[in-house]
Amino acid sequence: MDAGRRHGVTVAVTLATVIQTLDSTIANVALPRMQGEMGATQEQISWVLTSYIVSTAICMPLTAFVADRFGRKRLFVASVIGFTLASMACGAATTLEQIVLFRLLQGAFGACLVPLSQSVLLDTWPREKHASVMAVWGVGVMLGPILGPTLGGWLTEYQSWRWVFYINLPLGILTTLGLLAWLPETPLERARRFDAMGFAFLAIALAALQLMLDRGEHLDWFESREIVVEAVLAALCAYLFVVHLLTHPAPFLDPKLFADRNFSAGLATAFGIGVVLLATMTLLPPFLQGLMGWPVFDTGLVLAPRGVGTAIAMIVCGKLGDSVDPRATILLGLGLTAFALHEMAGFDTTVQPWSIVWTGVVQGLGIGFVFPPLTAVTFASLAPRHRNEGSALFSLARNIGSSVGISVVVSALSRNTRIEHAAIAGSIDPSGVPLRLALEAGIWRLDAPEGLAALEAEVARQAATIAFLQDFRLMMWVCIATMPLVLLLRRPGTSASGPVHTAAAD
Repeated sequence: MDAGRRHGVTVAVTLATVIQTLDSTIANVALPRMQGEMGATQEQISWVLTSYIVSTAICMPLTAFVADRFGRKRLFVASVIGFTLASMACGAATTLEQIVLFRLLQGAFGACLVPLSQSVLLDTWPREKHASVMAVWGVGVMLGPILGPTLGGWLTEYQSWRWVFYINLPLGILTTLGLLAWLPETPLERARRFDAMGFAFLAIALAALQLMLDRGEHLDWFESREIVVEAVLAALCAYLFVVHLLTHPAPFLDPKLFADRNFSAGLATAFGIGVVLLATMTLLPPFLQGLMGWPVFDTGLVLAPRGVGTAIAMIVCGKLGDSVDPRATILLGLGLTAFALHEMAGFDTTVQPWSIVWTGVVQGLGIGFVFPPLTAVTFASLAPRHRNEGSALFSLARNIGSSVGISVVVSALSRNTRIEHAAIAGSIDPSGVPLRLALEAGIWRLDAPEGLAALEAEVARQAATIAFLQDFRLMMWVCIATMPLVLLLRRPGTSASGPVHTAAAD
């Protein structure tokens, strides 16, 4: 394949990645408008997000089998077209049932876009270019979730919530044309049998896990029978899947994948950084809007520079290529992310926009320094025939990590807010000096219901602030805990699992 066609393929598959990752967060900020227009409750409208997440998780592991059976190009083009049409249907939906159904279809079609993009680029470029091309592709992976809330907020505020879905039309058309023009088809493997039982065990485990993580906080976790059933189902089906994987003659996933040390360690590292990736972006909007009273658009503006940091880091990674040990670059990225979260743990309700911006840029730099070298080193010694399966599992590990991270920080925020509220309220002493001085200065009035309500509101505000800061610190420790996993990776060219494979398409 000539250089011009390689670059064309890179542009097309990166656009496909942008479409899918953008939709993972762009609809979040539009939920209140959807809820009002459709007359839905908070629990009902949450299915707009839950349906997409569950559908994506179930269908993502199918990527390798469908690509091998029907051809990677055919699957890629059909997925982009299906995703675009489902997006248009979401924008045109008039009832909650319709939009949930179309979000299910959107998640199903979009599930394979990121893993297919990754495997296409690894096969299109020689191994010595993998770090550089993963840096370019990584911009699409990272910028989608980062810019999604900003773009979604602007479209919702000045256009309509329906435009968070309609915006996929021009991107979908360009991506389809690029794939048709430049992407070569792969040989078909019609003899490969579909392991329906293995897929069923994995699909049920993933669906139950995602439902548990998404609905746990709302249903008070294991106080709810639904959450208990989902947890048991996820654990049981995961166990049955592993047993089936190790005993079936032709399992749904090839166990040889996990014999590759770099691949297994890379999955664990991707899960760890996935925990932090979207959790911080989940916390900052309610912190800035709920506690500080910032408008949606202003919140988006101060969060957008995070994407600039990511882009800069990935460009630097592309320039460095294999000249620097990728493990050192990954550790640098995790260190920068941990430092940014440490600084964010010192925020208060008077924090200035500049503090939000510079910590966001540093965190963006950290994330940008992690994923390109992590992707390159994870697949450095994996046989080319395993790349479709490997890419799907890599994306799945990152997505599950993100789901776990969001669930953990939301639950911790709620729990710590209650604990801190009780502690602060219990420490208020009407005869104490601080409150007495505030009363003398006219700041508080305890002889009127309005004064007591104002004091209660301030206690709740301070308790929530402390809980947010505790979440930021928790994410910092997750980054630090992920660092030892990097030491399990071997530098490309030194893997014990075999020689480095080069899969440049000719």
